[in-house]
Amino acid sequence: MSEYLNKVLLEIEQKNSTEPEFMQAVREVFATILPVLKAHPEYEQNAILERMVEPERVITFRVPWVDDNGKIQVNRGYRVQFSSLIGPYKGGLRFHPSVNQSIMKFLGFEQIFKNALTGLPIGGAKGGSDFDPKGKSDNEIMHFCQSFMNELYRHIGQDVDVPAGDIGVGAREVGYLFGQYKKIRGAYEGGVLTGKDIVYGGSLARKEATGYGLVYFMREMLKTHGNNLSDKTVTISGSGNVAIYAAEKAFQYGAKVVAMSDSNGCIYDEAGIDLDLIKQIKEVQRGRIKEYLNSRPNAQYFERFGEDSPIWQIKTDIALPCATQNELTLNSAKTLVENGVIAVGEGANMPCTQEATNYLLEKGVLVAPAKAANAGGVATSAIEMSQNSMRYYYTFVEVDSKLEQIMVNIYNACRKAADEYGCSGNYVAGANIASFHKLAKAMIAQGVV
Repeated sequence: MSEYLNKVLLEIEQKNSTEPEFMQAVREVFATILPVLKAHPEYEQNAILERMVEPERVITFRVPWVDDNGKIQVNRGYRVQFSSLIGPYKGGLRFHPSVNQSIMKFLGFEQIFKNALTGLPIGGAKGGSDFDPKGKSDNEIMHFCQSFMNELYRHIGQDVDVPAGDIGVGAREVGYLFGQYKKIRGAYEGGVLTGKDIVYGGSLARKEATGYGLVYFMREMLKTHGNNLSDKTVTISGSGNVAIYAAEKAFQYGAKVVAMSDSNGCIYDEAGIDLDLIKQIKEVQRGRIKEYLNSRPNAQYFERFGEDSPIWQIKTDIALPCATQNELTLNSAKTLVENGVIAVGEGANMPCTQEATNYLLEKGVLVAPAKAANAGGVATSAIEMSQNSMRYYYTFVEVDSKLEQIMVNIYNACRKAADEYGCSGNYVAGANIASFHKLAKAMIAQGVV
């Protein structure tokens, strides 16, 4: 690293010493942008790094609510409005016990670069709460969401900050949040939240977008290197929207998805996962993935113990981590390489540890980085915002076509940046360089604000 990079990184580490996830995201970007800084000394002169790593605003608030037993519960809410350089703040809300300021900042920081890659006019933000929706009744979730919005509404708006869903926040939660926002504001502002149900302003293909987009990116990456998805074996961690619809699109391209997982363990079905059954268990029954064996007794279930998911022990051509951050460790990366993996596509946000990513790249495995490969969700959210502004709906085919083109453009931007700055084939570096360069130019153009 250059003297400038080292100096800034040291300052950031001192300021954020208790935020490991955020620092991991910062180091991952810093490790790849040295060629850009050498080619553009004006970035150092304008303190681009110092300004880019500091959120424009961090909001923390209390969320009190009453459970079904009449007991008052208190959670903590967050909204990190990281950057409005190229558009209104945009990023999801996560409801999960692990949520803290470090995770919110890491996700918000990643979101800046991801949104810049889409080519659409959206800034970067993230938010959420340490509230756990698992095991809660619809009534309890409604009460929590309404209390959460009682504070959040002050900080959002369709031209200010547009939240969406993330882990623990699906169509149900977005509906409760939107209803409370509408009541408080006394007006219908459809573009203030994305991920809405189609009956009140949502977009077709939004549920499928992140998973589909991941596979579109993977298709383009494999094609550049003389390969394709046809007849490839695929393992996908997770069993939420991203995982399910990545599996659906992979099947459409002739791949065979043989394993999926949840936080308790993974299933392996050598004949190919029955995706309709997964959808029934996860989207309708909200059950555990182990229930898959009730209908498919020839499948296998491997329980999870420790930090390494058993899904990465399964031999596969393509691995798609689609669950959560840092789920694919160095040990798991070594196992995947030993078993002949050719490509890894990050469907979740930062699902590979830095050590795992470095190892995969060293061994010649193609890596589709999260900030590029899983940008399809936020890209389709921006398309939803456009439809809300026009008071008009696109068809599923129209949205999917726009999504596919956006993902092709993102891939081409990553490839071009990697080629231009001497790291061809390294799409992690390419994604960072392409987005950083765009953001830095916008920051200089807007002055010191």
